[in-house]
Amino acid sequence: MIFLVASLIVPAAQPHLFLNLTGSAAALLTTISFVPQLVRVWRRKSASDISLSMFLLFNLGLCLWLAYGIGLHSAPIIVANTATLALSLAILALKVRYDRR
Repeated sequence: MIFLVASLIVPAAQPHLFLNLTGSAAALLTTISFVPQLVRVWRRKSASDISLSMFLLFNLGLCLWLAYGIGLHSAPIIVANTATLALSLAILALKVRYDRR
């Protein structure tokens, strides 16, 4: 359905434009999705409801995505995963800090 609508909007000669816009939108949304969680942890001064093992594994996955992006020389992958990693590491750091109390 999405591709049907997209084919009506994006000329057939520019399919890469649509894919680049889709990828950019996906990267932006998945990256900023961590902001509300970071703000919540910061304001509550608690991260007890966050799984430490999930965030450790997630950050490891982000490091691998970043390495993959660097290997491909893909700026969108590098930028998106660097920003997401920074936000995720901030949440992880607060988790460790607040759980020590």
